[in-house]
Amino acid sequence: MLPILFCLILGVGPCIERVITLNLASVNTEKLLTKIDNNLKNGDVKGAMEVCRSTQGPTASVLFEGLRNAPHGPDAVEKAIVSYGSVQMGLLEKGLIWISLVIALAPMLGFLGTVIGMVEAFDRIEQVGDISPTIVAGGIKVALLTTVFGLIVAIIMQIFYNYTVSKIDGITNKMEEASVTLVDMLFTNNIFKR
Repeated sequence: MLPILFCLILGVGPCIERVITLNLASVNTEKLLTKIDNNLKNGDVKGAMEVCRSTQGPTASVLFEGLRNAPHGPDAVEKAIVSYGSVQMGLLEKGLIWISLVIALAPMLGFLGTVIGMVEAFDRIEQVGDISPTIVAGGIKVALLTTVFGLIVAIIMQIFYNYTVSKIDGITNKMEEASVTLVDMLFTNNIFKR
């Protein structure tokens, strides 16, 4: 039971950190793009960059990199967005491996406890030389409890994992949409010509 409890503690830390980090990384993309567009309409690329710099989250960081490369043309903007988007994706997915490890490890530890409990039950039968419910019950109880707790830990971690992956997908989709919109804005506002 202690290894399973350790797995739960090991998994809850990254889960809480990811939930907090991803909630802070979420930004109102439409509002951000409106502020950027207002600056670009006036030809103020540096002002648009300052809007991105003052906004938290990976979307603003990716847009900042795109704006920073605007003087070099559309290909440089797209390349910067793709490159820095990959970096931001890596940061968003940080810690997911530990949650996945706990999801896989907790049931295995539970099943290991099941095997150990059954071995104890058979040892008692061997020592007594007779099969009675009271002799076998203790080992079977250990076997069933460890399996139950291992599965409960895995279920809790799976819920956190799915929430986290869903949140990352949402942020990624908004980041991609905002990047495409930024390139369109740069063309529309004649920051670079087609």
